[in-house]
Amino acid sequence: MEDLFKVLGLACSPRKGGNTDMMLDAALEGARGQGAEAEKVYVPDLDIHPCQACNSCFKDGRCIQQDDMQKLYPKLLSYEGIILAAPIFSMNLAAQAKTMIDRLQCCWSKKFVLKEHTVPDELRSRRRGLWLGAAGFDQPDVFEPALVTVRYFFAMLEIKRRERVTYYNVDEKAAIQGVPGALDECRAAGARLVNPPEPGAEGGELLSSLS
Repeated sequence: MEDLFKVLGLACSPRKGGNTDMMLDAALEGARGQGAEAEKVYVPDLDIHPCQACNSCFKDGRCIQQDDMQKLYPKLLSYEGIILAAPIFSMNLAAQAKTMIDRLQCCWSKKFVLKEHTVPDELRSRRRGLWLGAAGFDQPDVFEPALVTVRYFFAMLEIKRRERVTYYNVDEKAAIQGVPGALDECRAAGARLVNPPEPGAEGGELLSSLS
């Protein structure tokens, strides 16, 4: 029996039930609708310490800090689909998301110091990513400062196929419900994460927004 496509949804906003949280629930619903096994993790509930820049990971590609990232690393490096649901706070990713991403320094070390892959050969071609973002600011370019960080996040996890669904001018809790078609688009993006369109098909290019 073929293993189910596994999706990890990372809810990074400290506001449970907020906009990116609702977007993530919709995307996971779409993924499950395509037969995937989907898991949601509330990153702010985890005990994740900031990177200490100690360079210990230069030796073996492992982080020496013993906190909840040690439980998250195996999922980040083994699930086929990764959804980063992270809002914009103060013109960049919320601190809860950024702290988690900083702790991928061990992946950077493995790739660029030890010259090794971070995920097995048989998994890399199946990996796909999705960024779900919301911002209260009323300008569409509010997401631009965060794009470099999001690209880095997926690159360290060796995810080359990735997509973004972002909405600006949504500030109040659950305001995304009032944006026509927003949650439907998140469901569709979650479905595409599991069963992407063939190259050349309408909607088949998932890289344009993040690459």
